[in-house]
Amino acid sequence: MSRFQDYYQTLGLSRSASADEIKRAYRKLAKEWHPDRHPAAERDAVEQKFKAIAEAHEVLSDRQKRERYDSLGANWRQGQDFQGAGGIDPAQFARMFGGAGAGMGGGGFSDFFAQMFGDMFTGGAAGRGGPRAPQRGADAEAEVKLSLGEALIGGKRALAFRTRVTCQACGGSGRLGAGACPACGGLGATTEDKNIELTIPDDVRDGQVVRLRGLGQDGAAGPGDLLLKLQVVDDDVYRLRGRGDVEADVEIAPWDILADTTVDVAVRGGTATAKIPAGTQAGQKLRLRGQGLHRKEGGRGDLVLIVRFSLPADMSEDQRALLKHLAMTSKPVRGGAARGGSAGSGVDAAGLR
Repeated sequence: MSRFQDYYQTLGLSRSASADEIKRAYRKLAKEWHPDRHPAAERDAVEQKFKAIAEAHEVLSDRQKRERYDSLGANWRQGQDFQGAGGIDPAQFARMFGGAGAGMGGGGFSDFFAQMFGDMFTGGAAGRGGPRAPQRGADAEAEVKLSLGEALIGGKRALAFRTRVTCQACGGSGRLGAGACPACGGLGATTEDKNIELTIPDDVRDGQVVRLRGLGQDGAAGPGDLLLKLQVVDDDVYRLRGRGDVEADVEIAPWDILADTTVDVAVRGGTATAKIPAGTQAGQKLRLRGQGLHRKEGGRGDLVLIVRFSLPADMSEDQRALLKHLAMTSKPVRGGAARGGSAGSGVDAAGLR
């Protein structure tokens, strides 16, 4: 048995609401809570809300059912073969909108919403005075986060997403026999999980929308498309700077700058070799032209490498001894925020002196 709900509260009506007020409230809420108007991540909760709205309308728009509900409350279903919970009766649609029941023929909810709200949900105008042409399925939308490293280097990315497909049990009509289709709850569609492998575009940039043909929602004239909005975010290695420039650290040992040295860095299509001249200081920047991200106005930004010094993780005791000797015989080196040779303000890391 379905959980009891206050149908008047669901539609935002008083118990004395007229038939016209019920119709208007339902039209407004059905438009607001139709699942196709909400992100895929919210679809499950939205579908439950939509079913509750449909159930409330089905009961309150039927004079006999409404009388039983008003008299018996939570027990109004007893003694009835109630088939419509969560579904919508095509005959009631015809009564609501002054048309024949054929307006729902084979088209399910897509045809109904096209007639009720124009082309908001179907993408095409409903023809007047003649049969409607088959409608293409609605486009689905999703947002995908790509790390800056993925965007810079390219490759493939496995993605899982959820889309709406025509209910196989009822063929999209939302009805089975005299009642709502139990497989889709009268919606004419169900959700399905899909997995794809996205090839990261060569010209990828933050905010870009990629259209994947035929991966949207089902429709009589074929499925819609999947629109992926790509959000490029910094990662542990790469940072976006300006319009297409990418900044990354490269670590070398301190003794590597005693002579010219080179490092290989990953770029789109392979690797690039960066030359680090002898005497390079920590924090110094090296620029690889045209190896950054694609710019909206055309061309590519640069890959900016920042030199950092690092010590091997597995030094021997002899190496450690050499470093200690170097520390004892060398002057302190300070840079950046750390300034040497000045008493400063007298504040240390532990607080005020």
